[in-house]
Amino acid sequence: MSHNGIDQPRTALVVVAHHRSDSLTAHIARRAAAQLEAAGYRIDLLDLHAEGFDPRMTEADQPDWGNREKTYSPEVHQHMDRILAADLVIAAFPVYWASVPAVLKGWIDRVWNYGFAYGRSKPRLAGKRMLWLGLAGAAADDALIPFMQQTLEGQLNMGIAYYCGFSHSTVGLLPDAEERRQRIDADGTLLINAPTVGAEREAQYAALERQADGFVANFLAAQSVPA
Repeated sequence: MSHNGIDQPRTALVVVAHHRSDSLTAHIARRAAAQLEAAGYRIDLLDLHAEGFDPRMTEADQPDWGNREKTYSPEVHQHMDRILAADLVIAAFPVYWASVPAVLKGWIDRVWNYGFAYGRSKPRLAGKRMLWLGLAGAAADDALIPFMQQTLEGQLNMGIAYYCGFSHSTVGLLPDAEERRQRIDADGTLLINAPTVGAEREAQYAALERQADGFVANFLAAQSVPA
């Protein structure tokens, strides 16, 4: 876009939903941000834990179904402004129980609120694009992975992004994110491998980085689906 004939960079909101700044989740988010920056995007990095976001719903942010123009808390309106300013949003998170962690779910509950993210004939978020990068401790060959992928796509693409008018949303599931690979056997027993070390561990995480980089590259290359 341009202003007074001067091209302005597009903005990417990169959301980190992990309680540790040294986590693999945060590392993948930083890699995604670097890719986006190299592609010409201005980066708004939102680390929910570092910024002290409280995921618990409050009276101030409870939807008022009779008033879609309700003024929510100042904190929530600041987050709304950051979403509105973004052309695309990428959220990086650990997969908990085939879903997102509480801090990310609470951010959506409080910020993606009635009158802002939904409830209008012309959604305010229409045309934006979303990539969900979920890091899973399950092994890539675990029979749970297809279920996890399908569940996340249903929740995040259909239940949230498309419902809120996003033109494109995709889930990038990243298994093998733990140094001790996990899988469930036919009897429901959790099997945990010995930790990977040395060259094997480096190869494991290099493969995960390549997969994450590929998700971001494909996301950037994809044509937007008409809203």
